[in-house]
Amino acid sequence: MAVRLSMSVSLDGYAAGLEQRADAPLGTGGEALHRWVLGTRTFRATHGAGDGGTTGLDDDVAREIADGIGASILGRRMFGGGDGGPWDPAWRGWWGDDPPFHTPVFVLTHHPREPLEMLGGTTFHFVTGGAAEALERATVAAGDLDVRIGGGAATARRYLAMGVVDRIDLQVVPVLLGAGERLLGDLGDGLPAYRVDAVRPSDAAVHYRLLRDG
Repeated sequence: MAVRLSMSVSLDGYAAGLEQRADAPLGTGGEALHRWVLGTRTFRATHGAGDGGTTGLDDDVAREIADGIGASILGRRMFGGGDGGPWDPAWRGWWGDDPPFHTPVFVLTHHPREPLEMLGGTTFHFVTGGAAEALERATVAAGDLDVRIGGGAATARRYLAMGVVDRIDLQVVPVLLGAGERLLGDLGDGLPAYRVDAVRPSDAAVHYRLLRDG
C-alpha cells in the first residue's frame, strides 16, 4: 500500500485560482489546469461521459493515476465547497449522483455527518478527527490497494507536511494564474526527499512522477 498525491498546477505553482466558489470550484482561471485530461478516454469513462475520447500520453497518465486506488481523501471544499459551517443535509457535493471515485472517500471536516452512499461504489465518509484519522481509516478501507490524496491544495499540503506521501503525480500545465492557492510552500521540515522517476511532456502538460527516496 502506498499513499499517492495527484495534482495539476500552473507554471507559477497554483493548484487553484482566486475566488473559489460554487460556480467556479477551481477559482478564476483554474479550469484551465485540467484541460489536459478532460477529453481523454479515461476521464470520460470514469466520469460517466460514455465511450470515445482521446488516447495517447495524457490518457496514459490519467489511467495510471486512477489505477490501483482503493480509497481517497478529500478536503471539504473538494467534496463540495461551503464555508466550513454545519452541513446542509440536502447537499450531496458537486460530483453528481455517480462520482468518479468508485471507492470509499474520506472527507476532512469539522462537522459530523452520516456517510453518504452514492451510485457506482462511492461512499463519502465525513471525518472530524483530523488528517491522521482520515489516513488511518482510508488505509484500512483500501486494503492492499493505494490511498489517493485527492486535494484540494490545502489538504495536499497537510499530508506532504506530515511526510506520509509516497508518490506524487504532478501535472504542470502551461498557463499562468498569477494568484490563487499554491500546492507547495509552508511545508515545514516534514517533507521527505523525493526522486524524479519520470518526466513526460505532452502538448497539454508536463507529467512528473516523483517517488519517495528511501
